Amino acid sequence: MKDIIFDFGGVLVEWDPRRLYRKIFDSEKEMEWFLANICTGEWNAQQDAGRPFAQGVALLKEQYPKYAKEIEMFYTRWEEMLGGEVEGMPELLGELKDRGYKLYGLTNWSAQTFPVARARFHVFDLLDGLVVSGEEKLIKPDHALFRRLLERFSLRAENCVFVDDSPANCAAARELGMSAVDFKNAEQLREALKRIGIL
Repeated sequence: MKDIIFDFGGVLVEWDPRRLYRKIFDSEKEMEWFLANICTGEWNAQQDAGRPFAQGVALLKEQYPKYAKEIEMFYTRWEEMLGGEVEGMPELLGELKDRGYKLYGLTNWSAQTFPVARARFHVFDLLDGLVVSGEEKLIKPDHALFRRLLERFSLRAENCVFVDDSPANCAAARELGMSAVDFKNAEQLREALKRIGIL
């Protein structure tokens, strides 16, 4: 029986900094510029890889003092970036669980903010184990983070199906011998799992 590994943001739960910054900026254009040039995905990935938010925020405030307040909000109002659970996913995980599959999580997420999401969303209760990049100081698509999960829960790569909305992360999983599904939505995943013979 296969083991199934899920990414979190964009797969199990909705997260988007625009949810917060639409309340902050007067124009969509300025918000998009801020997220493309200041609080970028690359900058946030450093927190996901274990850098403390205090350090990441301080670096940006020094570079962009005009946006000091908005930069601080990335951490102090981070919870407002969360949406809900991704439609159809709690039900799908529940179904897989009922069929006897072991379910795991492998996420790029800051160790400082993940506990907030963990407490809010019940979908995480369906997982048999999880590995958070910020706690491991490693980040997908680094093979070392995948291996950390495999070793911690005594999983074999060839027995795993990995689900992520990042093509790069899916490619890394395949390089390690896993099956991988590039996630779009719950219905698409359900069809993919049928093709694999899981549902």
